[in-house]
Amino acid sequence: MTEEAEDSGPGGYAAARLRLLTEEARSGPPRRTALADLTDDWLGGLFAAGAQGARGVSLVAVGGYGRAELSPRSDLDLLLLHDGGDPEAVAALADRLWYPVWDLGIALDHSVRTAAEARRTAGEDLKVQLGLLDARHIAGDPALTASLRTTVLADWRNQAPKRLPVLRELCEERAERQGELQYLLEPDLKEARGGLRDATALRAVAASWLADAPREGLADARRRLLDVRDALHLATGRATDRLALQEQDQVAAELGVLDADALLRQVYEAARVIAYAGDVTWREVGRVLRSRAVRPRLRAVFGGGKPVPERSPLAEGVVEQDGEVVLARAARPDRDPVLPLRAAAAAAQAGLPLSLHAVRRMAAVARPLPVPWPAEAREQLVTLLGSGRPTVEVWEALEAEGLVSLLLPDWDRVRCRPQRNAVHLWTVDRHLIETTVRASAFTRRVGRPDLLLAAALLHDIGKGWPGDHSVAGEVIARDVAARIGFDQRDVTVIATLVRHHLLLVETATRRDLEDPATVRAVADAVGAQGTLELLHALTEADALATGPAAWSSWRASLVADLVERVRAVLSGKAPDGPEEAVPTAEQERLAIEAVATGAPVLSLRARAEPPTEPSGDPEPLGVELRIAVPDQAGVLPAVAGVLAMHRLTVRTAELRAVDLPDGVDGSVLLLDWRVAAEYGSLPQAARLRADLVRALDGTLDIVGRLAERDAAYPRRRGVVAPPPRVTVAPAASRHATVIEVRAQDAPGLLFRIGRALEGAAVRVRSAHASTLGANAVDAFYVTSPDGSPLPGAEAVSMARKLEETLRA
Repeated sequence: MTEEAEDSGPGGYAAARLRLLTEEARSGPPRRTALADLTDDWLGGLFAAGAQGARGVSLVAVGGYGRAELSPRSDLDLLLLHDGGDPEAVAALADRLWYPVWDLGIALDHSVRTAAEARRTAGEDLKVQLGLLDARHIAGDPALTASLRTTVLADWRNQAPKRLPVLRELCEERAERQGELQYLLEPDLKEARGGLRDATALRAVAASWLADAPREGLADARRRLLDVRDALHLATGRATDRLALQEQDQVAAELGVLDADALLRQVYEAARVIAYAGDVTWREVGRVLRSRAVRPRLRAVFGGGKPVPERSPLAEGVVEQDGEVVLARAARPDRDPVLPLRAAAAAAQAGLPLSLHAVRRMAAVARPLPVPWPAEAREQLVTLLGSGRPTVEVWEALEAEGLVSLLLPDWDRVRCRPQRNAVHLWTVDRHLIETTVRASAFTRRVGRPDLLLAAALLHDIGKGWPGDHSVAGEVIARDVAARIGFDQRDVTVIATLVRHHLLLVETATRRDLEDPATVRAVADAVGAQGTLELLHALTEADALATGPAAWSSWRASLVADLVERVRAVLSGKAPDGPEEAVPTAEQERLAIEAVATGAPVLSLRARAEPPTEPSGDPEPLGVELRIAVPDQAGVLPAVAGVLAMHRLTVRTAELRAVDLPDGVDGSVLLLDWRVAAEYGSLPQAARLRADLVRALDGTLDIVGRLAERDAAYPRRRGVVAPPPRVTVAPAASRHATVIEVRAQDAPGLLFRIGRALEGAAVRVRSAHASTLGANAVDAFYVTSPDGSPLPGAEAVSMARKLEETLRA
């Protein structure tokens, strides 16, 4: 027994445990081992005091405790094993063991069984069997523990062909529920795919002797996740496996890591190693089980002897064998520097995985390609990138063995880099590959699909550098494209696409497309119709790869409209003067009615849009709210306030003045908004109109009503969002001053912005508001009361005051 645990009572153990956990000099595996040893000694003392020389009884640690992987708040998995000789004495001993653990507030997973009962339970419950695979003797009769371990391992190996498929199914179901650890901003270190539970499953597969996981890096990845969990337990004081956003800085500090991003990157790296090892291992399990099932039938047909696997050629030096892509016998990876790309392209085109052995054989002798790359290497890369969904798995295999970093050294800066934006589903590197997958579907829409795919791969490559990632990315993309072997003209196109990959969607959703200056600015940036065509496809691929909040039929139509206008400018067919928007028949009807009645008129109808995926269901578009109001002050805050009061969330908003048909006097503002109910049903159009009339004539106290609602229903505290930012867009329009607002989306945000603009005594000529996940991105075209753009200093001052208002 160690000196620290001489007192077997709870107090002595608790004090020794606290000292151990607060020792800064001891952390990681040494601390986990020391904590397990300390706990063993304490429980051993309790066992000795309670057993009183009894035979045929042993105390066994199972699960994580059996592996001596005790984190500060880990529960204790214990089995009191006995031979069935004296049940009453065993029950009394169990009480002497369990109650002190409970008294200290330590979670306990316990059982009391004979060896036969433990074996039978393991046969019925896979989780119990997995826990027993890590059984470790603590105290009592060591022969009893050793016998159980031997029996359980033998059972596991005998039952592996039936139980491993069940284990794989459990892993897949868990991954479906918890997501992928390597991409989540608040990951569960244990349950998510690539987490500690998967690492334990790989140990179980290895114990079956049926297959084994790739061992390189696996132990380090497991240790890293355990270290993070230890720090998480110490930082929170709770037994939790979820790395919440608000705790990441503290956990990073506990581990001596630079910041939360560096912490997540380490977690993602570890998860990627475990997930890839899982993919390889389960593939091998499937191959072995299929082989065992087929072999008896082959023997019956061909007699004795081992059948030779069939090998089908796919490309030079590359063949298919047993459902994988492997190297041909004559392949010489040491003399064929293009072989990795050729094998990867062949695998992706065939929709097959790359053999682990093949990738490692190529990585062992791989060397950088000559600069510029040979034409074949560039063509194979484009083929790989254009293969659709199979590209992902093949790219991950290359990346796991360092081949991607060898081919593209700049890739290391974006590898596993988190994106702290709720709109993004992936890390930067995974997003780049996902964009190529999406772009591969658009290669028939462009004249140069190779340039599209190269730009898709590189469009966010600048996120590994300080400053504007589009500006940094242009420089990197120019260098990478030249090294890959594109000629100077193509390099310029790729660099332009990377520099302006956000231009179309930002302009279409934040600018007035009726203003010729807007369209001319895009045309000047793009330069040529071929580049515009590529940029249009890249824009859609990038948005689809970002996540469901980044693309919709509405955005697609706005971007397409902008592209057509820019195409007209580039072809010399643009109109000379400002283009007046032609109201639709419904808009004209509403406008005439608004002038005739002198009051707002509105229509409210539910809409749906086609699915973005061919096999998907129609996506909810929300509710289309169309309003015509006689031109007057306060329209924007009045409409936004009424909608907020009725708990309608504004998804998109357009406001603009329209000319009426000849013979109809008056000026009308048209508002086309898409809204959604926060909960419950939609309000009736008549109620909305009545409240809007009262808001415009000043008899509806919107501010008071919203304040009452917020007081009655205080909002829960959530993630601390970056502060709002308000800027003046330079040279965005010749006819108005463009004010851009970027803020956390919240009920009443558009109302607050509208009130602030009205308070600044400016006229809102048009407004373009959109919501991306939790972020609102709005643009307002404002003028002075006489209709002219605001002077520069006045515009900057107004933007600063608006920002201060939104931050208050």
